[in-house]
Amino acid sequence: MNTDQKLTTIRSVTLGVPDLDAAARFYDDAFGLGERLQLESSNEPTGGFRGFTMSLVVAQPADVVHLFDAAVAAGATVLKPAEKSLWGFGGVVRAPDGTIWQMASEAKKDTAPATHRIEHVVLLIGADDVSASKRFYSERGLEVAKSIGGYVDFDMEASPIGFGLYKRRALAKTVGVADDGSGAHRILIHGDAEAFVDPDGFAWAQVSDASDT
Repeated sequence: MNTDQKLTTIRSVTLGVPDLDAAARFYDDAFGLGERLQLESSNEPTGGFRGFTMSLVVAQPADVVHLFDAAVAAGATVLKPAEKSLWGFGGVVRAPDGTIWQMASEAKKDTAPATHRIEHVVLLIGADDVSASKRFYSERGLEVAKSIGGYVDFDMEASPIGFGLYKRRALAKTVGVADDGSGAHRILIHGDAEAFVDPDGFAWAQVSDASDT
């Protein structure tokens, strides 16, 4: 590793999908994430939980419901309905390509009409050994903002996409699926450090500036 190239940001993620046209229609209709999300055709063998989730953080429950309903209308499968919880309000769906998406708000009450505005996009990786993965990413430049038990939130304030680690079994339970899985993750993460593969097999590619996404 070149220590001069510290990892500080995630510019975008690329999802491998079996039907490129169908996936493009789904994501345009459901979320509209622009340059933060890219798609590529992939038939790599994969099964069960792929070890990661994408989260869309919004301002209020009405916005969660708005995005959740848009995703379901576009063809997503409900894993957990949009509802109030101890920590806020949220729901979980599986996109037609198999990617799991969480929609969440810390707020429990609405203060304005529903919008499609997404405050933050966050990638969560389910790590087999959270402590080891935390060290791995810290050595590559990421600073820890919060670390509680089996959960790590990295300081990604200036990044288009946030990033965190969660114990694999706990993450699977959170989104309502079994934690077993095999084959490809079908995701490529675009950061600002040189390319690498992390301890859980997630591949990162380097982009030099925002125009490369």
